[in-house]
Amino acid sequence: MLAPQWLAATAPRWGIFHPGAAGAFISLLIFAIIVYAMIQMARAGRPMRTIHALPGLDAMDEAIGRATEMGRPTIFVMGIGDVTDQMTITSYPVLAHVASQCARYDTRLINPNRQPLVYAVNEAIIQESYLEAGRPDAFNPEDVRFLTDDQFGFAGGVMSIMEHEKPAATILYGDFFAESMLMVEMGGMIDTVEIGATANTAQIPFFMAGCDYTLIAEEMYAASAYISKEPVLVGTIVGEDIFKFLMVAVIVIGTIWASTGGKVGFATFFKM
Repeated sequence: MLAPQWLAATAPRWGIFHPGAAGAFISLLIFAIIVYAMIQMARAGRPMRTIHALPGLDAMDEAIGRATEMGRPTIFVMGIGDVTDQMTITSYPVLAHVASQCARYDTRLINPNRQPLVYAVNEAIIQESYLEAGRPDAFNPEDVRFLTDDQFGFAGGVMSIMEHEKPAATILYGDFFAESMLMVEMGGMIDTVEIGATANTAQIPFFMAGCDYTLIAEEMYAASAYISKEPVLVGTIVGEDIFKFLMVAVIVIGTIWASTGGKVGFATFFKM
């Protein structure tokens, strides 16, 4: 007896994959192999593709220098993501870099937080950065603050700090949502250099419109790797770029294949 048509269409391929899943699994496996290989090459100290500096990244040191000259603080806001948020995680090396620069220049650094765990991690990062810079005495734990876990309560707290402290450099780096424009507008009112970075596509236009410099989406991940030189981060960025070029080549070749009458090949692979 023949199996019903709908049953045949949903039967697992090779006994484990549902239709449409095998191609995605193989692509993911290739991606993982490439990234792993690049990470191992970076750890071994082999020459890697250069991660080019971005204007917004270079502007951070300039903004901190401006704050130093003006005798005003720098404020670093990591957004409202929790401690496991990928944008929060990629912000840690940048925070460490900013804290190190502030310690060297003897510039006050204020770091308001929405999440208790992020607050604890940031305090440890900033304290260690001051210690590595040889200025442990300059670290003030009161400048690393937990405000509230309410979204707009947090935004209001940050705006109040900005209005009262008048920072000359404002760095908004992390996962932001509707509260972002409130902070950006406050920065414009107090004449501060604003640098925004987020991978949240709904908020990028607001950063583009209101900030002096903006790191868009994947640029913020590349910035973390560029600053820290951490082999895992560098290898991941290079591996992602290689995989992207590979996927572009697959799309181009597949398009040509299908356009010239090919019936079996790339399309069949991604339907497996």
